[in-house]
Amino acid sequence: MKLLTAMAALVVVTLPLVACSTAAMTTDQPLVDSAADLVAPGTVNIGDAPVTDRTREVVRIAQTLYTFWNTGDTAYLDRAVDPGFVDNTLPPGRPQGPAGPVEASDTFRAAVPDLTCELADLYVTGDTFTARLIFRGHFTGTYDGRTGAGQPIDFGAIDIQHVGDARIDADWHLEDNLTFLQQAELDSVG
Repeated sequence: MKLLTAMAALVVVTLPLVACSTAAMTTDQPLVDSAADLVAPGTVNIGDAPVTDRTREVVRIAQTLYTFWNTGDTAYLDRAVDPGFVDNTLPPGRPQGPAGPVEASDTFRAAVPDLTCELADLYVTGDTFTARLIFRGHFTGTYDGRTGAGQPIDFGAIDIQHVGDARIDADWHLEDNLTFLQQAELDSVG
């Protein structure tokens, strides 16, 4: 009888623990936030890692950041980037913190007003994500004092972003600026 009582107590203690541990790792909810206003990634790669609430949060933060780059709407940037955000590959003259991406977006949108940002691939590893991006539009605005004539723009970028408690707190990025300059006929290589 004591053995049956001990086994019953073990089942009573174990079942809630199992229920709690699976709640954080449920796979019945989608990994990608399907909200109509957010950019959807072409592919999401998480390797062999389980889908957790944190994984979903990191994917949603990535979608929110690249919706800022797709629209220029700073409300998305504010939701995605921490006030203490550090750009680890800051170009000369660009301000550190969230003001940096705002300045970069404003400058680029002045040159390419119809700029779009495609989140082609998203790789999530714990609290870090890597994104392959494609920027497209037409050089109809002004860049570095020169006005475009509608040249098509289509170039790539790679970002590595670290998500802190609730938002991105650090990044490393590399844009294919040479391709942009060549497509905009602002630089010739030869």
